[in-house]
Amino acid sequence: MAPAKYKKLTESYTKPYINVFLIVLLFILILSIIILALVPPISRDALIHHLAIPKLYLKHGAIYEIPDRVFSYYPMNLDLLYMIPLYFENDIIPKLIHFAFAVLTAWLIYDYLKKRTDTSYALMGALFFLSIPIIVKLSITVYVDLGLVFFSTASLLLLFKWTENQHKLKYLIASAVTCGLALGTKYNGLISLLLLTSLVPLIYIRHTHQKTKGQMKALAFGTFFLLIALTIFSPWMIRNYKWQKNPVYPLYNSWFQSIGSEVSPSISDPDTVESKRGLGHFAVRKLVYGEKWWETLLIPVRIFFQGRDDNPKYFDGKLNPFLLFLPFFAFIKGKKRSSFVNYDRKIFAFFSGFFLLFAFFQTDMRIRWVSPMLPPLVMLSMLGLYEMNVFSFKRSTIFRKKIIAVFVYGSIIALFTINFIYIFRQFHYVAPLPYITGKISRDDYIERFRPEFRVIRFANQNLPETAKILALFIGNRGYYFDRELFFGQGWFKKQIKHANSPNAIKTSLKKNGITHLLLRNDLFSNWLDTVFNSNEKQIFLSFFNDYATMLHSHAGYSLFIFSS
Repeated sequence: MAPAKYKKLTESYTKPYINVFLIVLLFILILSIIILALVPPISRDALIHHLAIPKLYLKHGAIYEIPDRVFSYYPMNLDLLYMIPLYFENDIIPKLIHFAFAVLTAWLIYDYLKKRTDTSYALMGALFFLSIPIIVKLSITVYVDLGLVFFSTASLLLLFKWTENQHKLKYLIASAVTCGLALGTKYNGLISLLLLTSLVPLIYIRHTHQKTKGQMKALAFGTFFLLIALTIFSPWMIRNYKWQKNPVYPLYNSWFQSIGSEVSPSISDPDTVESKRGLGHFAVRKLVYGEKWWETLLIPVRIFFQGRDDNPKYFDGKLNPFLLFLPFFAFIKGKKRSSFVNYDRKIFAFFSGFFLLFAFFQTDMRIRWVSPMLPPLVMLSMLGLYEMNVFSFKRSTIFRKKIIAVFVYGSIIALFTINFIYIFRQFHYVAPLPYITGKISRDDYIERFRPEFRVIRFANQNLPETAKILALFIGNRGYYFDRELFFGQGWFKKQIKHANSPNAIKTSLKKNGITHLLLRNDLFSNWLDTVFNSNEKQIFLSFFNDYATMLHSHAGYSLFIFSS
């Protein structure tokens, strides 16, 4: 808690209209994000997974195994929520559901900061979090990362409540439950599980003075936390074990196979699998992006400065550089603080730092994959500004106070300027107003971002209900298809390589009920030239010329029918 004399001092220095201004800004920000979200979904993972799989479950009437889509094995807590509006044929409300988790996280930040600073800094914390570019981007897309952010943050803050309330069990249970919900939202929750489980005994030992007995009790609490979290997550583990004999499939699948599990076959691209096994993500960055070793080493710092949307080289997202250095000011030694307050800040730094490092070493960096570290960094940033403000009151000279005031208020203006410029540019990129006002149709809006949509729409309108489409090189984006779809690039490659005649390919397709082919022309042509030898290519081209007829083509995408 903030000492009363400092809280009174800073609140008297903060005029009431500042809080009113911040509330108005917060309202405008939330309204702006809602407007940006009121357009049809066009984001990659929404069309691949977060809407596509729930749509198939609704069509099938149950959750069922979809072997040709490996992402259907991921945990799906939020995706199940999205099924409710999808049942009523609304695919925009899932964006608002996702955004709601950002608002809930902002409320957690506000609640925490209000008790430790004052209302102005608490409001700024909520505003800062909601306006961070990656949070804005996630808030207007049908992803699940904001659910992971909320549940991870709630779990962490509930651990603090557990400590502050004499280790009452209900707070530890609530923390474990929310951690389990984070894990059931996205596999990145495994990092949260590891860090939070490690923190439980550390926090307990730190705030008790027992020795051997206390250590045993701390380990017991940690084990208790882990078991509850895994119990909450267990439905997804049971599902995956039943389907693939691996409770966290497709993670660590080689390990589960090596211990003797007989994994049922799934359809994947063997080229992709081999590339992932053969090269680490650091080597891939060197080969694909030409990065020097020191550039790769600096990725945990670069993400705060160099992020760009839709660019994997630059981490597919954008942060705010103030998140990197403002947290350091939270550790200024200017006044006495309670041990709880000091330890909170160390825990925030520990959680954020290790979450970032785990993600850095485990996989190629995407900013949204480290988004659970953002709420602790936001809270530390606001605490840092607050500490600088308090520190300025203790300076004896007016000059020193002015210097610190320029830094504090200059930082506030700069960090919000960066965020609001991004939001303004999103209005230009997303262009929601022409759609909302009816100047552009839903189909035309989708086609602007997804050129294959016109071919998909043709297939939906003209192919029989019994059609089964083999889809190649369309990025696995299957949500807008109303006909059965098969993403079988690896399977199709195998059929071509094993075929000794054009008729053999025809027989394989017929056996699997495949009646049509939809592909991206340039990537398919390049695939033929690079993957197959001249004999294999000749057999395929003979088959294609004899049995495939083009039905529709647009913007480099084509739909074919296979004749019998």
